[in-house]
Amino acid sequence: MMTKPDELDHAVAQVADLFHLLGEPTRLRIVLACLAQPTAVGDIAAALLLSSSLVSHHLRLLRAARIVKAERQGKQVFYSAADAHISTLLANMFEHVAETPNGIDA
Repeated sequence: MMTKPDELDHAVAQVADLFHLLGEPTRLRIVLACLAQPTAVGDIAAALLLSSSLVSHHLRLLRAARIVKAERQGKQVFYSAADAHISTLLANMFEHVAETPNGIDA
């Protein structure tokens, strides 16, 4: 882990920004649509019943944050998770919310 307070502060801000981006339900659904295989904007939009322009807007934000990556194939751009960390993080979070809270006072 980081040793200097300013490095830690910077890292905390970056992680908070990532969670903020993923905390918006439409963006999270878009990322989930890209996990299994690289997917084109039009296909994401159709699957989620959203406009291609809205999906493109969210993908620009997600790409800038290195949550997704883009790969051009001919005239289409296909999006996928930027790396295994994103897939693992989301899988862990979904497992967490699916857990039965044993021993936790409600």
